Amino acid sequence: MRIYTDEIINAICLNIADRKGLPPTAVEAQLSWDEQYGYTAEVWVQGRSQYLVEANLLEAIEQYMLKQYQRRVFRSQIKLDVDEEFWADIED
Repeated sequence: MRIYTDEIINAICLNIADRKGLPPTAVEAQLSWDEQYGYTAEVWVQGRSQYLVEANLLEAIEQYMLKQYQRRVFRSQIKLDVDEEFWADIED
């Protein structure tokens, strides 16, 4: 299964909103990749920003897959990639 940028951002927003007790609409996220830091996301909540590392992104995708698709996946089953847009391949 493959999920794309929009779903990855949804996963991040839902995860952060759940952690902070806020509605998902109160969270904004932007994905990025660079050679030094790998996959990251900048997240804005109530006017403050924070950066998430790849492990945080994988955790958000794990939770998203469980809640939205009722599929229990592990980090080792998720592979992030980017070309013109971001995607995550999830192994069965």
